[in-house]
Amino acid sequence: QVQLVESGGGLVQAGGSLRLSCTASVRTFSIYAMGWFRQAPGKEREFVAGISYSDTRTYYTDYVKGRFTISRDNAKNTVYLQMNSLKPEDTAVYYCAAKRSLAWPIAQNEYEYWGQGTQVTVSS
Repeated sequence: QVQLVESGGGLVQAGGSLRLSCTASVRTFSIYAMGWFRQAPGKEREFVAGISYSDTRTYYTDYVKGRFTISRDNAKNTVYLQMNSLKPEDTAVYYCAAKRSLAWPIAQNEYEYWGQGTQVTVSS
């Protein structure tokens, strides 16, 4: 069983930045693909960004390209989401997800483990 704990959410003004972190309690973090999803009030959960096990491949949904950056530190069992130029429409609960996989890309519905989420609120 993999436990994921997110942190770094909060309230920020439009145009500001936040960095989310997700730490995994697993010995073999380096063989897990990781992703970030978000869910806004009244909306379905949507994919934001993903990173392969090796940190060499990333994927972003169109509406965050150029603003968000996903990265990972396998020595710290942690994946990050750097969010810049935040907009009010980025307001959501952000979830970290993991899948044990050496393949890439992986489908959004293949992620196996989920964190509890961290709230990000962007004021206008």
